[in-house]
Amino acid sequence: MQGNRIRRRVSFENLDDSTPPVLLIHGFLGTRGSMLPLEQRLVADGHCVFSFNLGALNTRDVRRSAFLIHRKIESILSQTSVTKIDIIGHSMGGIIGLYYVKKLGGHSRVRKLIMMGSPINGTWSALGGVALLGWWSTSTWQLLPRSRFLDELHQGPLPPDVEIVTLAAARDWVCPLPSTRLRGASSVTVPLGHSSLVVSPEVYRRIVGVLGRPNRRAGETDLAGFEAGSQRELAPPAGSEVAERTPTRPTNRTRTKLATDE
Repeated sequence: MQGNRIRRRVSFENLDDSTPPVLLIHGFLGTRGSMLPLEQRLVADGHCVFSFNLGALNTRDVRRSAFLIHRKIESILSQTSVTKIDIIGHSMGGIIGLYYVKKLGGHSRVRKLIMMGSPINGTWSALGGVALLGWWSTSTWQLLPRSRFLDELHQGPLPPDVEIVTLAAARDWVCPLPSTRLRGASSVTVPLGHSSLVVSPEVYRRIVGVLGRPNRRAGETDLAGFEAGSQRELAPPAGSEVAERTPTRPTNRTRTKLATDE
């Protein structure tokens, strides 16, 4: 598995309010490297992408992880001309992003939040982490259904100025469909499993449909008419295969910054 130490050059080219930077947040048992296939596709399409090292076993309180993300976002935006960022979180990463948006003032810094297989309503799969790590793993206790943390997270409405999308997998036994539903958010379901969400070309097409592509005309997306609060079941393409794009590096015509996040 690709680890957390990734060195990359990040281009600030083509950034504007319609195509802000994208921050990827991995899950409890993930690493920055586990999000690398998604990152490579986004970079190949011209997006400015960042990720953050939360540890392969992120046992810290979700609130603390959200505060670390807050600091990361402030650092990113201080180096760009834009005022908002997009967030894509996988599994617990989506919970961290949602807490930041709802409880730490992130609604003023986030344009769109995409949560992939995130147990917003809790998952009994977290009992595995509790059994393995016990009291040392605050985050796994927080992801159990009806936990105090989740009760706190659900208090209050979703911020109206942030577009929130839940992307769930129909064959996800780690975070089953009911655990991913969030009232007021748009919902997409794909016929995959939990880990496939970060590598599937079909899922990537849906993500780009939400984010939009750099330099597109305003309002032009792959999910035209995608309304907040709607739910969609996405069947696999009939009689055809999804063609993968050959990764290419975006042209660096402006200054670049070497990102060496610890």
